[in-house]
Amino acid sequence: MIFETQRCRIDHIDSPLLKQKNINMAVARLDQLHPVVSGNKPFKLFHFIEKAKKENKKRIVTFGGAYSNHLIATAYYCKKSGLPSTGIVRGEKPETLSHTLSQCISYGMDLKFISRLDYTTQEIDSICHAFDIERDKAMIIPEGGYHPLGAKGAEKITNQIADFDATHICTAVGTATTLAGLLEHKNLNQTLIGIPVLKGMNDIRQRLSYLIGTEQFEMPVIWDTYHFGGYARRDNKLIEFMNRIYDCHKIETDFVYTAKMMFGIFDKMNQDFFPEGSKIIAIHTGGLQGNLSLPGGTLNF
Repeated sequence: MIFETQRCRIDHIDSPLLKQKNINMAVARLDQLHPVVSGNKPFKLFHFIEKAKKENKKRIVTFGGAYSNHLIATAYYCKKSGLPSTGIVRGEKPETLSHTLSQCISYGMDLKFISRLDYTTQEIDSICHAFDIERDKAMIIPEGGYHPLGAKGAEKITNQIADFDATHICTAVGTATTLAGLLEHKNLNQTLIGIPVLKGMNDIRQRLSYLIGTEQFEMPVIWDTYHFGGYARRDNKLIEFMNRIYDCHKIETDFVYTAKMMFGIFDKMNQDFFPEGSKIIAIHTGGLQGNLSLPGGTLNF
């Protein structure tokens, strides 16, 4: 894996609440592995890129929105791998491109814009045909790497956190691809906890079955009340929490994924979900560039 050159940093959290509850907590700083392809992205993309090179594919085609961490990571990964890339962007082309999309272009990604309706209803073959993309010569990476290949790559995240010997592994859930990878490779005595960032995400079991390739698995613990209204939604309470986490622990979070996960962990800690002596590791899945969509001065970092 060209971006996984060393183990990620493990930041231990120290707070009066943790001492009171006799709990050990740390954050796996996958966001620090690379300045662009950070968090869970290099893991989820790895097998797609390797397969594309092995099968001599001429182009990578993937999907995402105007602030997609996945798009920007794919664009950079493809540039470093010598593969042309196309990003199918949800929504009409704006007069001013987002920082994310501008960066994608700077890394050589060819952007194609499609209406939100067509994005959600059109088949991939139809989309490729509309943009003159030769489907058989392209490697298609679903949005967020949602595919068994993405989950297979995400399994390697457990190698990053093995030394901590956690009793509980926590991750935010978007497509459930990272959750599937962790589920496949965690120790039997570890509890895996997923915190969905989408409202009404009721198909996690079906997603995991597709990603893992079987219906026989132990369902992770799912906390589905920390989405703050839905995907990329936030309120002042979440923003205040992000600033407090940074001020107290110098850990930057993003409002789409990691902040919601961290909020859920501390809330459940206050509710005595975790037994005394627990060792919690929270997976920082990156995505900090998404904070650039917030008004200036919103965050302390």
